[in-house]
Amino acid sequence: MREARGIEQEGRTVRGRVVAGTCGSLGSLTALHRARAEARARDAELWVVLAWQPPLGEPGGRGRGGGTPLLAASRAAAVSRLREVLATAFGEGTPGVALAGLAVRGTPGAALLDTVRDADDLLVVGTGSRGPLLRALRPSVARYCLAHAPCPVLAVPPSPLQADLDAVRRRIVWRRPLDSADLAR
Repeated sequence: MREARGIEQEGRTVRGRVVAGTCGSLGSLTALHRARAEARARDAELWVVLAWQPPLGEPGGRGRGGGTPLLAASRAAAVSRLREVLATAFGEGTPGVALAGLAVRGTPGAALLDTVRDADDLLVVGTGSRGPLLRALRPSVARYCLAHAPCPVLAVPPSPLQADLDAVRRRIVWRRPLDSADLAR
């Protein structure tokens, strides 16, 4: 991967990489757009990483079989999801920077840190909105990356619209009436 440094692309020299993690959530799309802006400002490549793990953990490890076909199907699903995320984020056009999409097998934090190679790289992660229950069930990828990354990490908070969307969803779940004045802010 180091040979990709300093390559000529469309008449300019591309230096460094901006690595961004994504899962397709609104928070990760916000981080992805920020990563694109950072890649443009730095004349860097944008590497978008989607981490995946096979269902049921490691195939064959629990006596369930499945092996290679299950792994191939899981990887194909991850690659398809990554393509959907990139199409959602950037549309059918180009993002305006050199782009590489990677579907990496592993946990999100480890997959991102495996992709980052140099201290020159920039790692961009979304912080997401995390309530106490979610914090207890799933560790924070952003926190893991901030603690272990060998390069600078940019932690992007969720869009302010995300909080409004979450509030509307909670009202719908709890069957509380929506106040149109709250939506018009």
